[in-house]
Amino acid sequence: MIVNIPRGKYVLAVSGGVDSMTLLDLLAQKAGVNVIVAHFNHGVRADAAEDEQLVARAAQEYNLPLEVGYGKLGTLASEEDARDTRYGFLESVSKKTQAMGIITAHHQDDLIETAFLNILRGTGRTGLSSIRHSKVYRPLLQIPKKEILAYAKKNKVQWREDTTNRDPKYLRNYIRRHITPGLTGKKKVEIIDNLDKVAKINKIIDDEIATLSHLHQANCLDRQAYTMLPAQVGEELLISWLRQNRLRDFDKKTIKRLSIVIRTGQPGSKHDIMNGRKLKLTARSADLV
Repeated sequence: MIVNIPRGKYVLAVSGGVDSMTLLDLLAQKAGVNVIVAHFNHGVRADAAEDEQLVARAAQEYNLPLEVGYGKLGTLASEEDARDTRYGFLESVSKKTQAMGIITAHHQDDLIETAFLNILRGTGRTGLSSIRHSKVYRPLLQIPKKEILAYAKKNKVQWREDTTNRDPKYLRNYIRRHITPGLTGKKKVEIIDNLDKVAKINKIIDDEIATLSHLHQANCLDRQAYTMLPAQVGEELLISWLRQNRLRDFDKKTIKRLSIVIRTGQPGSKHDIMNGRKLKLTARSADLV
């Protein structure tokens, strides 16, 4: 399996699962690529210490530096909270070690699952290329899961299964078990090709949205300027603004509701967004609180 990554020093996110342990094995053998192994214990699963021990042993065997972070999220933590906390840790390690960037083991199936997940959530066009828009390096995006498993078994890579991957309360697990297994290899390639096309179109749209964003502050939208925008353009701007403020797992209904609130809500009123965050209206602005 060939992994293309520019020469340099990187922080590699290693959970202990088959994807990241396989990528660790591949990168440890790649000349010119220096890896700092980064493992984050979310504090969600009782057996998480065993994942940490596995990653620590692997880092030692490959003679690579190891950074471990700890969270106290608890069993009720959302996927968004877990992701934000994990990436916060990875970014801190990258800054500390002066690395070129962060590498994760997201693969072809992850890309497709994320697209389906965001379609079901109604997050709009941005949800179809959310993984590709990140500045994180993901060298396995063209590799299907079955190839990763085959490599791991052939090369005797050790890994641990995350028990939460079987929990039906997570929508991603439903997609993984009931939707993507029915896709042929050819269909997956066609989906990836279409997602690539969407990503290119999204880049053009995002550049326009970025221009509009200059009319607004980081945590404050100009209500008058927003009201002058066509409804769909305003909703796209709102999605971009929320993502910039680390709010991601919203659905289409939330966006439409908030867009109407910004246009018609009474000054002094407060409106729920998600995760305890609210939108506070003044006569001139919509402030994130």
